[in-house]
Amino acid sequence: MSYPTDVEAADTPMWIAHKVIHQGAEATVTSGSWMGKSAVLKMRNPRGYRTPHLDRKLTRQRLSVEARVLGRLQYHNLTSPSLIDLDLEQGWILMSKIEGITLYDYLNSKEDSNTSVINSFGKIIRKLHEVGISHGDLTTHNVLIDNNGKLSLIDFGLARILPELEHLGLDLQVLNECLTASHSEFENAVNDMIAGYLSIDSQKNNLIPAKDVISRFNEIRGRVRYHA
Repeated sequence: MSYPTDVEAADTPMWIAHKVIHQGAEATVTSGSWMGKSAVLKMRNPRGYRTPHLDRKLTRQRLSVEARVLGRLQYHNLTSPSLIDLDLEQGWILMSKIEGITLYDYLNSKEDSNTSVINSFGKIIRKLHEVGISHGDLTTHNVLIDNNGKLSLIDFGLARILPELEHLGLDLQVLNECLTASHSEFENAVNDMIAGYLSIDSQKNNLIPAKDVISRFNEIRGRVRYHA
């Protein structure tokens, strides 16, 4: 199966593009339909500062990891887009579309300072880490919330499988910086995220304990403050 590189002008009956929902440096994300079902097509953008060979290699690697991550999340029943198809050579991945708005927009529209949703976000992050995945870009732009308050992680383009402790701590630091910069009105947000994270701990032998991840996060946070 081969979709046109111009995802907006796709003329295949299998994939019908509707609109570009995100235009970033790394990728263009387009919403549409695939066989009548809502879907999202993510196409990696060529980076001019890389040699073509290196750019193609990195694109293949990142898309391959993203596809494996989606498969692992589905296997463990964690809410996330499901993989429909991908083309490593053309540099795209097709996924099911999850309805909802970003947590960023949700928090910015709230009229109260209740941060229970951020506690729930912390729980989801821990579940993600427990299945052996670090996200790599954990911001409130990369989690959706539906009308029932259900949270779903998206955009695993920078994810790692079987990450080290440092990567898990960095996930929390990225979110810490996001909450501090973009949602400063929620004063207890970071503490609520930590509480949610610590409340989920399966105690399996092959898992890095939640408390160790929080310790590394605090260490990273201290480093950032020191260098700042």
